[in-house]
Amino acid sequence: MTTIKLHNTKTRKREEFTPIDPENVRMYLCGPTVYDRAHLGNARPVIVFDVLNRLLRHVYGEDHVTYVRNFTDVDDRINETAQNRKAAGAQGTLEELIRQRSDETIQWYHDDMDAVGAMRPDHEPRATEYIGPMVAMIADLIAKDHAYAAEGHVLFAVDSYKQYGALSGRSVDDMIAGARVEVAPYKRNPMDFVLWKPSTDDLPGWDSPWGRGRPGWHIECSAMSHELLGASFDIHAGGIDLQFPHHENEIAQSCCANPDAGFANVWMHNEMLQVEGKKMSKSIGNFFTVRDLLDQGVPGEVIRFVMLSTHYRKPMDWTEKKREEAEKFLRQCATVLEEWSDAKKAGGLQRNDPAEPSAGLIDALTDDLNSSMALTHLRFLASKGSAAPTVFGGQLYRDLHFLGFLGRHWSEWFDDHADDLAPFAQLLSEARSVAIETKDFSEVDRLKAALVAVGIEVQMSKAGVEVARKQLDSIGIAYSRANRAVATESDDEADFWYGIAEQMKQGILPCKENQEQKIQALFEEWKL
Repeated sequence: MTTIKLHNTKTRKREEFTPIDPENVRMYLCGPTVYDRAHLGNARPVIVFDVLNRLLRHVYGEDHVTYVRNFTDVDDRINETAQNRKAAGAQGTLEELIRQRSDETIQWYHDDMDAVGAMRPDHEPRATEYIGPMVAMIADLIAKDHAYAAEGHVLFAVDSYKQYGALSGRSVDDMIAGARVEVAPYKRNPMDFVLWKPSTDDLPGWDSPWGRGRPGWHIECSAMSHELLGASFDIHAGGIDLQFPHHENEIAQSCCANPDAGFANVWMHNEMLQVEGKKMSKSIGNFFTVRDLLDQGVPGEVIRFVMLSTHYRKPMDWTEKKREEAEKFLRQCATVLEEWSDAKKAGGLQRNDPAEPSAGLIDALTDDLNSSMALTHLRFLASKGSAAPTVFGGQLYRDLHFLGFLGRHWSEWFDDHADDLAPFAQLLSEARSVAIETKDFSEVDRLKAALVAVGIEVQMSKAGVEVARKQLDSIGIAYSRANRAVATESDDEADFWYGIAEQMKQGILPCKENQEQKIQALFEEWKL
């Protein structure tokens, strides 16, 4: 059987993966808190561990892997949205409005993750559907002297678990600082964390032995993983930002509740995402959601390719250059696949289509999910396929499919707006003909200036009028140039590019993000 090697955060070593039960390999990924759209960083663990899910199914069998990714739908931000809707006159109880909001955001999440090629997990538990198991686990922890009730709260007693901090390797002082520990008079130890907290009448709550309340965040994953995967399972994954305190607290709760079990054998963490070399932040204008990119015309396959181009344990930098390179490569792949498909229909293939992904691809992924090496292998195949699509096209198709790039037909990857600017060319051509007769080119100049202002290139010659979209900079590129200027202490240049970025955001200047909207507005204004 194929050997998989994975870096285990718990042991800080790359280890040969040996499942507890090869007939049922079990993996849990911490999912989103569904209060709004998924930002770009949220997509990274989904894509990374989707590839691991595919690899495990390839090695152990499609029906021998159980993959769980949860939804946290107990959250003050969800509550706030529901309360605002109720205050605005929305029908239904607060609990019903919270459920509606969660349903809405979960559908958004599914749509966006489907677009980037992620397979749906086998189970997607919602925290609100597992309150009973959470209450039972909390009661068990109290009975075993690992937790205590105080002023309507229940807290985990960190002192009762001697291995606390082993996953992250942090000292107590570091943990206190890193967790932004709440100082509360009912805590025995500043590090003790909440398992249950009281709910006021204007907040959702459930009955419990400690009064009406709601669960703390950390207990949710412990209870849901236990219910769906058991007290011990193979892999627990998530972003590095969850290593402490969330995963540290999960381990403490689960190991104390089930002292004879090991909880998760392998812990895997993906590194954080940056945009153009900077931490993603709304304050500097480089924060965007997956949906933002999709709506700007960036195909989900391009997002997936850029995400996989960096090894999951390294910080990933989303840049406009990487996006452009990914799009160029996938266009090359689409050309090879189209030629291969045409030859296949005509019975002209020079090699039978392979039934399995290539050995080079699998070798890369079994080496601690080396996705960047896997993409290097794809580039090699695409290069060979460009010269001989009837020979290499089938293998390229198989490997692209394995990596999740063929959730839809390759012809749907890019919307090139073929010939949709023809009415502009016709209008300008007619105005030009009139101007040649009247010697008055003011209308031609007006139309041309309006087209240029929305990012359309205009070329006029004796042969006629041609129009085409310009390749405009994105807002992210403008901010990247500003940030580079700051790094080199070029204050005037930085101010210039920050100003450009702000004007792009406000729609004053055309950019990649607003180009289609401005073009459509011109169609409507000119009634074309």
